[in-house]
Amino acid sequence: MKKVLVLGATGAMGRYLVPMLAEAGHSVTAVALGKAPDSFAAPGIRCVDANAKDRKTVEGLLAEKPDAIVDFLVYATGELASRLPMLVASTGQYVYLSTYRVYDGKDVPVREDSRLLLDTADDPLIRWSDDYSVFKARGEYTLRGTGRRNWTIVRPSITYSTGRNQLVTLEAPHVVGRADTGRAVVVPESARNVQGTMTWAGDNARFIARLVFNDKALGEAFTLATAEHRTWGEIAEIYARLRGLKAVWAPEEDFLKILSDDPWNFGPARQLRTDRLFDRVIDNTKVLAATGLSQSDLMPLEKGLELELSRIPRDFDWSASAHDGINTRMDAWLAGR
Repeated sequence: MKKVLVLGATGAMGRYLVPMLAEAGHSVTAVALGKAPDSFAAPGIRCVDANAKDRKTVEGLLAEKPDAIVDFLVYATGELASRLPMLVASTGQYVYLSTYRVYDGKDVPVREDSRLLLDTADDPLIRWSDDYSVFKARGEYTLRGTGRRNWTIVRPSITYSTGRNQLVTLEAPHVVGRADTGRAVVVPESARNVQGTMTWAGDNARFIARLVFNDKALGEAFTLATAEHRTWGEIAEIYARLRGLKAVWAPEEDFLKILSDDPWNFGPARQLRTDRLFDRVIDNTKVLAATGLSQSDLMPLEKGLELELSRIPRDFDWSASAHDGINTRMDAWLAGR
């Protein structure tokens, strides 16, 4: 029985991955803050309620000599040089969560050797920033710089799950929450005909489960994604069929002002313009070949969204996760148009 340490285990993919690893006969230590899902109460799974960013905590976990580590934690640039080499040196295989956002959008379809935004961004401020897409790419370069080959880089596309229901850059509180209360959802006109790729969390978990202890995965990067792609306009129509969403397509600048009223907050604009406005058409042949899965094994988008949305009551209270002012600004824009 091999030991797998999963850091940040209760996120969208981890909730599916941890039981899969246990069912495969591995001994799994699932580390996250807060209560673990009921599915973790199964043979072979040990839950640790702890902050895996804490140095003493992680050193104690590494002392148990895990055979593999799957790391869902987010490390900003300043943490990479000390944390990643330590993790890689402490296990037989280290799986690093990157993102498909590292790709610069200049290559369609996207393959693992497509160019990275960190290297080619036309705006130097992006390359010098600590944007999510940038520090994830720096993490990849940190692993390559260790001189080891026992790492595996995974680059998931947009991953949907229960309560993770995206539309362009909007998340569930402003998509499902507004649809269920009969309020329109404002989305940018510039994204309507752009191709997006959304992959079910259960499928991305299956990819990872089959890459763990897989010799083909060592020293390699994989895009975790379905080959299915839809325009954001088509995705809005799926939400309309499943949840009654009414999309109102707005000028891009108006949409960005709804996301943030701080003119110096560049995050929303970067996520939109250096990801969601790129045609994200994925060639997933590499990960399919390494894992033995086929495209027909993967969840179709509308079926997967229907599954995950069915788990959210229509009277669910989103107030705890929708306190960022977006709903207020969206309502004001709709009232004033």
